[in-house]
Amino acid sequence: METPATPVTPSSVGIRYGLLLGLASVIFSFLQLTFIEDPETPLRWIGVVIMIVGIILAHKHFKHQNQGFMSYGQGLAIGAITSAVSGVIGGVFTFIYFTFIDPGYMARVMELTRSRMEEKGMPDAQIDQAMALTEKFATGPISMVFAILGGLLMGFLVSLVISAFTKNSRPEFE
Repeated sequence: METPATPVTPSSVGIRYGLLLGLASVIFSFLQLTFIEDPETPLRWIGVVIMIVGIILAHKHFKHQNQGFMSYGQGLAIGAITSAVSGVIGGVFTFIYFTFIDPGYMARVMELTRSRMEEKGMPDAQIDQAMALTEKFATGPISMVFAILGGLLMGFLVSLVISAFTKNSRPEFE
């Protein structure tokens, strides 16, 4: 196997695949937000599958460029950087979508959530408190921050598991 002219680093692979994963996530999110009324649909888990596939492909690329070797720490770094870049892209998209493309989306979701809470028999005071808290954190720039942090946290947790399976440490005495 040939060694690449410029060595590939976890950060370069993480940024490259983070951009690709961010683009794929934006496309999926746009389709989901545009065509599916209920945010609690089981289809929302496809986003996690997209993240898993993106991180696995990033690990595969890194190993291919490094004679088949990748330590656990390198895999974790690649996954964290990939999810951070993807999370920033997703957070910016979320802010743009909720602010400019469909400003009434959150109001519809809040009303759907309220009706579900009422169906479960929750007291009105508790529903109002939950709605106020949700509205506070789900609108404006704070929604972008939570999207970024959520993407990073989920990506880091997924990377912890994936890296354990995809690592292939270089032998010590080589």
